[in-house]
Amino acid sequence: MSGFVIRPAEPADWPRCWAIVQPVFAKGDSYPYPGDMAEEDARNLWLENPLRCYVAEDADGTLLGTYHLRANQAGRGNHVCNCGYITAEAARGRGVASAMCRHSQEEAKALGFTAMQFNLVVATNTGAVALWQKLGFEIIGTLPGAFRHDELGLVDAHIMFKTLD
Repeated sequence: MSGFVIRPAEPADWPRCWAIVQPVFAKGDSYPYPGDMAEEDARNLWLENPLRCYVAEDADGTLLGTYHLRANQAGRGNHVCNCGYITAEAARGRGVASAMCRHSQEEAKALGFTAMQFNLVVATNTGAVALWQKLGFEIIGTLPGAFRHDELGLVDAHIMFKTLD
C-alpha cells in the first residue's frame, strides 16, 4: 500500500464517505441501493450497521476509498463475511480497491471469519469482477438478470467466494 493508509472509520469521516458513496449509488451500475437513497439511510447502511467500516486516506488526509465488513448471514452462517468497497473517482487506478480488499481479508481473519462472499457483483462491472478474481475469488454462481442497471436494464450478477486461509 504505497502512498496511503487504511484505518477504522470514525463518525467524523462520514461527510467525506458520503461524498464518494452517494455518486456511486446514484450511478446505478454497481450497487443495488436506490440512487436517491437518503443520506441518513446510507450512513446507517455503510457506517453504523456493519461490523466494521474503514477508510483509505493518502498522506494529506484525502479520502481515497471506504469499505465495510459484516457477517454475510446470522447464526450458523456468521463465519462467512461480506464486504462492500467504494473507491473515489479521482483515486481509481492507484491500487486502492486492491489494498482495501487485501486489508479486509486480513481483518476478516482476525475477526474469526473463515470465508468471504460477495453476493451481487454486477457482471457488466468487468473491472471489479477481474480484480476480485485476481485476488482469489471465484464466481460460484451467476444470477440471470438479477441487477437492474440504470443504462443497460436487467443484467446478470455473480456470487463470488473465497476461503480465507
